[in-house]
Amino acid sequence: MPITTKQLIQWKQEGRLIVALTAWDYVIAKLLDAAGVDLILVGDSMSVILGYKNTLPLTLDETIHHAKAVQRGVSKALLVVDLPFLTYQESTQQAINSAGRVLKETGAQAVKLEGAYPFLVETITRLVQAGIPVMGHVGLTPQSIHHIGLCQQGRTEADGDRILQEALTLEKAGVFSIVLEHIPSSLGSKITQKLSIPTFSIGAGKDCDGYILVTSDILGLSEKQPPFAKVYTNLRQLITKAIEEYVMEAREGRL
Repeated sequence: MPITTKQLIQWKQEGRLIVALTAWDYVIAKLLDAAGVDLILVGDSMSVILGYKNTLPLTLDETIHHAKAVQRGVSKALLVVDLPFLTYQESTQQAINSAGRVLKETGAQAVKLEGAYPFLVETITRLVQAGIPVMGHVGLTPQSIHHIGLCQQGRTEADGDRILQEALTLEKAGVFSIVLEHIPSSLGSKITQKLSIPTFSIGAGKDCDGYILVTSDILGLSEKQPPFAKVYTNLRQLITKAIEEYVMEAREGRL
């Protein structure tokens, strides 16, 4: 049976670590699901795979297109989809419409929204009331790149307290889990201890309830590697070498 949001909360209570990765197509999704990944995120990080410089240009239609392909490769993992920039910030109704499209058209079980400012918290509350599971995201929020950059967040006591309060507020609003991105490990640990819902670390230390990374980063496909992502293999090198060998043999008529 597919993994549910309630199972993730139960796993936190049991102390079972949760494993998550991102996917952008059927092939990658099928491999992740078969390997035992618990949660698959169709993240707006796939904007890099599509050739964008950051996450901002990604559209809802593009996201849905890729999420539908991912869903066809998933049989067990919980499937969560990022709502792209400016598809949920204008109004609560816009957020409900965007999230509703994602769930109806892709078969995903939940959506993820970045931030915890007052209006967004109200929006998340409404989404949850409407029956739409929501994953939160605090710390470094890439959709706010022009406001906060891509540097580590929560390094001062005041900023750390703010992020902690944001996480607590999101839990109260009804999110089933929260991504903690690029914050000090001590802060990640503190937030995890305070919450009754799972936290996912992406550069937030080892004391969270689960871990999530961008799959293209761990496979060595990304041109720029974040400081917190371990490279498990270098597919960029392997693929380049394979293609170069094919080109050479094809030109020499040795196929």
